[in-house]
Amino acid sequence: QVRLEESGGGLVQAGGSLRLSCVASGISLSGNHMAWHRQAPGNQREWVARFSGVSTTDYAESVKGRFTISRDNAKNTMYLQMNSLTPEDTAIYYCSIFYRGRWVSGQGTQVTVSS
Repeated sequence: QVRLEESGGGLVQAGGSLRLSCVASGISLSGNHMAWHRQAPGNQREWVARFSGVSTTDYAESVKGRFTISRDNAKNTMYLQMNSLTPEDTAIYYCSIFYRGRWVSGQGTQVTVSS
């Protein structure tokens, strides 16, 4: 059974930083398409950052230059380093893996950025 568990969210002031973690079980992160998504209240879930290959990364324009996606295959863990946070980054952040033809996500972790 594939399971993803996010952590690291919280309340931070604008301009601050957070580092999200995603621990996977039941599947190896190595070689799989992985991504971070987020969903703000009243909005659709949107893609934030992803691995499009073994080491190739892509970022949504809204976070480019501020967020960094990374993973540690030995720990089977993916990370999202978020810097220069703004209130517009407030959302639930989900770790996702493309598995058997669909994206599978964890329960999410809340990130709230105060102005």
